Amino acid sequence: ALSEPPEVVEGPLGIGAEQYGSCAACHGAAGGGGVGYAFAGEEVLRTFPVIEDQLRYVYWGTGEYNLAGVEVYGNPDRDGGPHLTNGLGVMPQQGSAAGGGLTDYEILGVVCHERYTLGGADPTGDEWGEEFERYCSEESPVFEALEAGEISLLDEEPHTFMGPDGVEFEMDVVGAPREGSAGES
Repeated sequence: ALSEPPEVVEGPLGIGAEQYGSCAACHGAAGGGGVGYAFAGEEVLRTFPVIEDQLRYVYWGTGEYNLAGVEVYGNPDRDGGPHLTNGLGVMPQQGSAAGGGLTDYEILGVVCHERYTLGGADPTGDEWGEEFERYCSEESPVFEALEAGEISLLDEEPHTFMGPDGVEFEMDVVGAPREGSAGES
């Protein structure tokens, strides 16, 4: 009997699933946590309601946040308390300019995988659907620009994009480590 081939995921989620292997040692294969915080059950979304905060922390890791004196890297108003820079293990830097091995588009892919595949964000829902289309869908203008090398997560000015819905939006600059936020991106 023939079986159907597995579904091939393209774009940010596909890249993120491929790159997540090195993250799984600390955060668990299914995002359940361990040495590092859990992503599953929307934990990652409670910690990072703003995707740029998560991109920034994954890029720079604990070391750079410590050097910058940043105590709270995610949502300071997080239910259960904020995650502190030295709260649980050491998050290694992943961004190439910080000494990590991932490109900017690979970091976006990993973050999308953590939010949507492991964290449970609904890509079609009202709360996360717009973010998904802008950053994590196969047609994501942010991912396409990062992959083509047209922009960098470390550029000095925010970038304006035309979303898949035909509405312009601005992506905040990831830039250097800074305190996290509770607001919407």
